[in-house]
Amino acid sequence: RPTGRYVFVGGPTRRFVTALLAGPMLSMTGEQRFRTFMLNPAQDDLAFVMGLLESGDVEPVIDRQYHLDEIPAAIQYLEAGRATGKVVIV
Repeated sequence: RPTGRYVFVGGPTRRFVTALLAGPMLSMTGEQRFRTFMLNPAQDDLAFVMGLLESGDVEPVIDRQYHLDEIPAAIQYLEAGRATGKVVIV
């Protein structure tokens, strides 16, 4: 929307860099607002999530696994937008 807000959570590296670099300039020149922020989760929250994972109440969706020497291929796969779950480096 012309007066909307853009919230970016994960996704292709190219889109992240574009939002990070172009966002502040676009916010100054128009009605759209681009913001970036980093989150440091609380230890209690991480422990809670870990408990859910360990109990099986929450099960992550893993699309593909790549070995450390396959990181370029993993990044290409993510940037292509085909991932339907998490991409894991083992």
